[in-house]
Amino acid sequence: MTSARTRGRRPRTAGARRFVATENTGALALVVATVTALVWANSPWGGTYEALWTAEISVHVGGRGLALQTREWVNEGLMALFFFVAGLEVRRELDMGELRERRRVAPVVLAALGGMIVPILLYLALNVGEPSARGWGIVMGTDTAFALGVLTLVRGASPPVRSFLLTLVIIDDVVALTVIGVAYTNDLSVPWLLVAVALFGVVLALRALKVRHGAPYLVAGVAVWAATLASGVEATVAGVALGVVFTAYPPRRAGLYRAGTVWRRFRMNPSPALARRAGRAMVRSVSPNERFQHLFHPWASYLVVPLFALANAGIRLDSDTLARAATSPITIGIVAGLVVGKLVGITASTWLVTRRWGGALPLPLPWPSLIGVSSVAGIGFTVSLLIADITFTGTDLEDAKAGVLAASGLAALLAWAAFWIIQRLPRPLRSAGASRLAPPLSDVAEPIDPEVDHLQGDPDAPVTLLWYGDFECDHCAAVRPVVDRLRHTFAEHLTVVFRHLPLPDIHPHAQLAAEAAEVAAVHGKFWDMHAILFDHHDALTPRDLARYAAVLGIDRQEFAAALEERRHALRIERDVASADDSGAAGTPTFFINGRRYVGGHDHDDLAAGIRRAHQLSTR
Repeated sequence: MTSARTRGRRPRTAGARRFVATENTGALALVVATVTALVWANSPWGGTYEALWTAEISVHVGGRGLALQTREWVNEGLMALFFFVAGLEVRRELDMGELRERRRVAPVVLAALGGMIVPILLYLALNVGEPSARGWGIVMGTDTAFALGVLTLVRGASPPVRSFLLTLVIIDDVVALTVIGVAYTNDLSVPWLLVAVALFGVVLALRALKVRHGAPYLVAGVAVWAATLASGVEATVAGVALGVVFTAYPPRRAGLYRAGTVWRRFRMNPSPALARRAGRAMVRSVSPNERFQHLFHPWASYLVVPLFALANAGIRLDSDTLARAATSPITIGIVAGLVVGKLVGITASTWLVTRRWGGALPLPLPWPSLIGVSSVAGIGFTVSLLIADITFTGTDLEDAKAGVLAASGLAALLAWAAFWIIQRLPRPLRSAGASRLAPPLSDVAEPIDPEVDHLQGDPDAPVTLLWYGDFECDHCAAVRPVVDRLRHTFAEHLTVVFRHLPLPDIHPHAQLAAEAAEVAAVHGKFWDMHAILFDHHDALTPRDLARYAAVLGIDRQEFAAALEERRHALRIERDVASADDSGAAGTPTFFINGRRYVGGHDHDDLAAGIRRAHQLSTR
């Protein structure tokens, strides 16, 4: 049996990859829903579109009830779930992602603010002195699903570009939700707002008491949403507020140990009671943030957002509507704000803060990639439609929706053109500004030390592959020939480093085998013993280890004395501590140039990761 590979602590982890993959697939559902809404609204049955979404649905509990139109249930109710997931992602980035290092993320924050301020100024300039000026918030946000989907389609979604866009979108969401809650609140009811705050305090109390069952949170969360809605504050604010409550952290060894212990009891004595205990123990070993993201993110991406598009994107595209929108300051302001304002705001603010007189902050991306991702940021869609629905009614709302749809389409085309050009630029131009980038964050807590660590290859090679392994682990034994092949594939460009991560609760002989490898290291034969131990990972008793030592020419008595006296136990503890601090709780766990690798363990997948790291290190 081997341990499960665990999730990492940084943006390029399994969690972030699943987040992006879900958003990319959700973008397709969003497009389908948008097209369906437009076709439906402009079909002979267009009257049924508005009839459905303006129908009133009421819910009564005891003597109290809540009556909303179908569209309002989607916009105020289901979209709270969407923003709950956004809040979870904000918290994950703060705890384990790029946002954890505040100075490094400062240029991205300032770029995001510039990408909101300039669009607002453009919109206001075109609507100055008009009632339509109140729609300035429409041009603030960026749609996560659409933007990531477009990046994938134009083949611009390299890890640094994707990370920059995700951080940008998170900041956009936080500011946009704050604006919705403050600037777009009418008829504020202070008593209900105090009730919402008190109920939110209940959620905090549940977290402080470490309540793990989801039902109390569900009840309290729905109550917070209902009270926020009754207060007059946009109810989606409750979603993001609840999301940021739930912390994110890598699996901890103690939790994994408890889960493994209960699982083994179930394996020896299968019963419904032990099955429930084993399931709970495994679930609790993962952070609440990741559990809720795993549970709700697919619902938000595949159901809530497409349903929101279906309910809000259906506008009449007859000649009168198009003619009015073409000259409407609302439509023109939205298109100018999102398509031009986002591009100019993000790039100009980044240029300013990276100047010596502007703070000399590190550049987040090379300039061509920054321009490309700034064009993608003009896809406002979801948040823009939400604010438009809050702000306008009648023909003004139709003009606003037309502007959002047009801007999203134009921004997508602009992004496609930008990345098409970027991919065809000469390499020096494509990497312009790369020398001013901040060095990448490392997920490895303990830096590699050639004097202590076990290395194969040139220590100054551009790419380092560090892996934590357990000599009794089946997966590690299977991957060891793959690592050897990678060494030959990349030759002088790759250094391989091995660190010990024995899991004695699962593999009873792993600790002693690791110490045996360290005894061999004293005699200059670490890698020879390394190969033998993995080749015989199912035979690691003390007698077996002594036999392997004899094959390598190590004195039996000296070898036995070193193991008996535990001379190298502290050396193993050093590696285990570095694994814990780096979020490596399972084996094998790989890091490429200090970044946690999450992917297949076959030669092609690992080679692709190494090539990407090599390209980044030599750009």
